[in-house]
Amino acid sequence: MLQQDPLTERREKNVLRATGSAIRTPDPVSPYEYIKSDLYRYAGTTSLSAMLKHLTFNRSFKYSFWLRLRRAKFAPLRFIAAVMHRHLRFKYGVRIHADCEIGFGLYIGHPIGILVNHTARIGNNCNISQFTTIGSNYEQAAVIGDNVYIGPSVCIVEAVRVGNDATIGAGAIVVKNVPAGATVAGNPARVISMSEPGRYVVNRWPPRNRHS
Repeated sequence: MLQQDPLTERREKNVLRATGSAIRTPDPVSPYEYIKSDLYRYAGTTSLSAMLKHLTFNRSFKYSFWLRLRRAKFAPLRFIAAVMHRHLRFKYGVRIHADCEIGFGLYIGHPIGILVNHTARIGNNCNISQFTTIGSNYEQAAVIGDNVYIGPSVCIVEAVRVGNDATIGAGAIVVKNVPAGATVAGNPARVISMSEPGRYVVNRWPPRNRHS
């Protein structure tokens, strides 16, 4: 097994300070809590009826449901989840690696043509749209902060940092760090606005003034 070099370790510590919760140590949170948070992003509730409805008819939630269960403690459930995750990967053309660290409240806009490298780190309440790639040819993919909206056909290249509440416009090629609260667009992506940060991220988890 490859050992992490000191330079990489220092860089990841700097990334943690810059983007908040996107890098985290392993925690005891159940995958069911992550599933509830994902459901809330789609439905605005965590009721059983909403769970059944979205698991049946919502392809995006169905994919993230089985992705989250890849980390279940019960081995037979992990096996079933692995089979379903693999099946949906080919059916929808979505490849988000089970080892990818993803926070609460993942929202997949349209589950088609999405590729997320296993070394990417994604914060809480993030939106990922269709035909998005978060990749790397080297040892580390991007670190995405909280409340980030990633538009359609976006490519985020290598170990860039995307700050909290950032918005990445459709078709952007991100090769440099994105400041917190910025809206970027273009190829290569450039800051075009610093107003209305996180405006497209709704039904954020945890819900305010509510206990579901």
